[in-house]
Amino acid sequence: MSRTVYVNGEYLPEEDAKISIFDRGFLFADGVYEVTSVLGGKLLDFDGHAVRLQRSLNELEIKNPISKEDLLEVHRVLVAKNDISDGLVYLQITRGAADRDFAYPKDAEPTIVLFTQAKPGLANSPLADTGIKVISIEDQRWGRRDIKTVQLLFPSMGKMMAKAAGADDAWMVEDGFITEGTSNNAYIVKNGKIITRHLGNEILHGITRAAVLRFAASAQMEVEERAFTLDEVKDADEAFITSASMFVMPVVEMDGDPIGTGKPGSVAVRLREIYLEESLKAAV
Repeated sequence: MSRTVYVNGEYLPEEDAKISIFDRGFLFADGVYEVTSVLGGKLLDFDGHAVRLQRSLNELEIKNPISKEDLLEVHRVLVAKNDISDGLVYLQITRGAADRDFAYPKDAEPTIVLFTQAKPGLANSPLADTGIKVISIEDQRWGRRDIKTVQLLFPSMGKMMAKAAGADDAWMVEDGFITEGTSNNAYIVKNGKIITRHLGNEILHGITRAAVLRFAASAQMEVEERAFTLDEVKDADEAFITSASMFVMPVVEMDGDPIGTGKPGSVAVRLREIYLEESLKAAV
């Protein structure tokens, strides 16, 4: 069954959706994106994604072609038209189409595309019970990782490196310190303290990250935002990741060595419960 997608103001069957071969998203990866989770037909953290979208657009000097209110309506229409109970809504905005030139075009109109992906049982992943395995790789991305751009080739390469090593994901290392996972923020827990890298240009300012740290503080868990090393990961009591599609996911192994007991830790398990409970309360 064909999905309904949204392209530049129109709802279309996916097979009829087209953009120009001159679109700068295709030619230069000149665009940004967001992914919003859907649980029970409702959107999680929509406001946070909308705010980060605007920040990314501002950093690249791309005009926002849609208001926050209209964007919410498009999300809701796509969820309804595609009968999404659990899944994802993907949004991409590029600078638009113009003859190929490295300099930004002055008169290009932004391209906006949204589509859904059904993910039945999204909140009940069996990986939450077993935890995931990660490897460490050198972080070879560009320097502005705080902008959520569509240039995701190296993260894709990192996922494939992990797969080839029999792992689920890769944590990237720069100057001896963990930056983040290929599509998620990274955390360790030591003596009950949650440690995650501080915000900056080196990592994405995760929407799930912000919510989880807020919930952790409310639960009177100690949090320290600082860079941590690969050795600290291997000496940690537990570890986990956060992302819009995996929520809070325990990490039980790094480079073939168990982290802590080699099983999901109590802090990650509790944070996942809190995040899902509180986020569903606020879902729209």
